[in-house]
Amino acid sequence: MDLKWDDLRVFLAVARDESLSKAGKRLRIDPATVGRRIARLEAGYGAPLFGKSPTGYALTDRGERLMEHAIRIEQSVAAANEELSGQTEGLTGQVRVGAPDGSANFLLPQVCAQIARDNPELEIQIVALPRVINLSKREADFVIAVSPPTAGRMIVQKISDYHLSLAASEDYLAQSAPIARVEDVKDHMVVGYIPDMIFDKELDYLSEIGIESPDLASNSVSVQINWIHQGGGLGFVHDFALPLYPNVKRILLDQVRLTRSFYLVRHEDDKRLERMNRFADALSEGLRREVTRLEALA
Repeated sequence: MDLKWDDLRVFLAVARDESLSKAGKRLRIDPATVGRRIARLEAGYGAPLFGKSPTGYALTDRGERLMEHAIRIEQSVAAANEELSGQTEGLTGQVRVGAPDGSANFLLPQVCAQIARDNPELEIQIVALPRVINLSKREADFVIAVSPPTAGRMIVQKISDYHLSLAASEDYLAQSAPIARVEDVKDHMVVGYIPDMIFDKELDYLSEIGIESPDLASNSVSVQINWIHQGGGLGFVHDFALPLYPNVKRILLDQVRLTRSFYLVRHEDDKRLERMNRFADALSEGLRREVTRLEALA
């Protein structure tokens, strides 16, 4: 079959968005045209590349194999365009960063805002999802992860350590029984993750103090800290988030404080793109600096 880049571009959009209409919006073409391009590809291969599922268009086995080749072609085209157009002083184009909502809410906005100020022609998108983000499907160009991936063709670099402390609001502490030891925590309302929605073992903070299930639970860090802020109970809070909540105070610092790490993950093919390398450097440095600054204010 004579592959055309325009058809592969449409294929990649449908594979990533799992929808003809969303792919059409991404590409700024009519969904019916998207459907015709996909039908042409499938006719050329003599086999379906997608199956219609309850959630949209899902890749078949043959579609998955084509996806791997299409991504490499996409990166080759991008590298060629970058090289032939020459290196500009500032970063341009669109970059999408995926992250769990702790870093997405409390670190990435200010870090990415500074990068955008330094590069006015750069469009930055932040995807905050309480799950592992799929780089192979290009849900994002970069992912901030709390565990380094062990599979796939990925570039992984450690960004920074960060810390979490048990904390509660001043009102809660004033109205509740004293908390002198870790063992006392079980007698209080505890805030944390919904146990069966913890998508990374590094987020299972409460098990480190012997608590299996919190009284107030959410899959969102932002909801958890707002519960604590409103006096709902106590729980683990990122130290870098505490400056935004001056009424939330750390407790038992001499007995329990957790250390975790952020990693920057991106697809291996992107290492050929100078703009991606420069963005990775700016993002990593900005996050390191911001974690250090905010934790000093906690």
